[in-house]
Amino acid sequence: MDNLNNLMQGFADVMAPMNLLLALIGVVIGTAVGVLPGIGPAMTVALLLPVTYGMEPVQAFIMFAGIFYGGMYGGSTTSILLNTPGESSSVVTAIEGNKMAKAGRAAQALATAAIGSFVAGTIGTLLLVLVTPFVVDFAVSLGAPDYFALMLLAFIAVTSVLGSSRIRGFISLLLGLTIGLVGIDSVSGQQRLTLGVPQLADGIDVVVVAVGIFAVGEALWVAAHLRRKPAEVIPVGRPWLGRGDWKRSWKPWLRGTAYGFPFGALPAGGAEIPTFLSYATEKRLTKHPEEFGKGAIEGVAGPEAANNASAAGTLVPMLAIGLPTNATAAVMLAAFQSYGIQPGPLLFEREASLVWILIASLFIGNLLLLLLNLPLAPAWAKLLQIPRPYLYAGILFFASMGAYAVNAQPLDLFILLTLGLLGFAMRRFGLPVLPLIVGVILGPRAELQGRRSLQLSGGELSGLLGGPVSYTVYTVIALVLVWPLLRRFVVRPLRARSAA
Repeated sequence: MDNLNNLMQGFADVMAPMNLLLALIGVVIGTAVGVLPGIGPAMTVALLLPVTYGMEPVQAFIMFAGIFYGGMYGGSTTSILLNTPGESSSVVTAIEGNKMAKAGRAAQALATAAIGSFVAGTIGTLLLVLVTPFVVDFAVSLGAPDYFALMLLAFIAVTSVLGSSRIRGFISLLLGLTIGLVGIDSVSGQQRLTLGVPQLADGIDVVVVAVGIFAVGEALWVAAHLRRKPAEVIPVGRPWLGRGDWKRSWKPWLRGTAYGFPFGALPAGGAEIPTFLSYATEKRLTKHPEEFGKGAIEGVAGPEAANNASAAGTLVPMLAIGLPTNATAAVMLAAFQSYGIQPGPLLFEREASLVWILIASLFIGNLLLLLLNLPLAPAWAKLLQIPRPYLYAGILFFASMGAYAVNAQPLDLFILLTLGLLGFAMRRFGLPVLPLIVGVILGPRAELQGRRSLQLSGGELSGLLGGPVSYTVYTVIALVLVWPLLRRFVVRPLRARSAA
């Protein structure tokens, strides 16, 4: 009941005219940037993070909620109209969505994506309200060894489970942990990897890292592969759904939500698995199997709902434990830290009003997104006709402005360019970006919890084994690491024998 009262108070704060205007601005600029080709939600949030600087935390997070959902929806528009997913979780939407668009049903594809996003986002945010307090109660009982184990699990999850190559995932994680070491050691006071540069004593700001790796790296990568021919944009009518489309869409929306939220809340979840599961389920349950592969509306409705529900699910471990499970959550964690706020079990005690305002803003932003994007879809489509050189020159300009605004130091621009070149090289050699971002953010915190555990045990390694939680987590880590060997040397030979 207290949570409901807190949520109502959050709504009362958000409904002030100025705050509603900020939420609307957040949705508009989030969608406008998110709809640009090749830009996923994480890059949208990273690029627009500096926009909120100088605001009060309450106003900043109200705008941030709009940017979050606006960026999510913008990615689906690009996938449907241009067949250019901004992130891996939008790939499934593009499979059927672009086929629908080419068949003259772009309006219906955008409508089912928008309404599905609204349904999944609303249900997901409601589940966030119900589930997060229980996760907080659990997190309060955890000690330093348990947190250290959970952070190790996050490292292993983003490198071993989500990436296509474990070696590349671990290389990316190592790069992130190295960047996270820059600065002054919190225990000994010694400077680490500062190269004698005084400005690096405070470390490299996470916002600069995120904008450099995502925005600058992506802009350089696209520029290197730029085609002179502009991308062909499919014309869009006014998005609407007929009675038959409604009938075929509402069940996939609910099933996609059921897949997306639990996976988003898991440390190794992500949005890729639930979107593919949703697509496979709809393909199996559909009464129109002949349309799949040619533009089935269920193939857009289900995965898009799963993607948005997963986005709401990622906020559970991020707010309750301080663990980001995907790139967008990692950038949002950086936003909290930029205001001196540390997500975790004590967040709901120390910054309760701010958290409930953020959650209420997610509801409001989701509703504004639906009301705004159904009539404005043709306008967003015109943004896709901007010539790529101008588009990415603009992105580089805003990225540089945002990075400079963090500390107003020219050195940050040099670091931004260096990290952009690193992001370009990572894309060139197929290194995933997420492990690096998670390494930068969680690395210093994992070091703190690990040292604290060892100090409490007098330097004994047994101090890293706290209780049932850490034992369980280490068991899961061992299974994740050993499973590829078991599959290769045990499972496959057994299958080969049974087949013979």
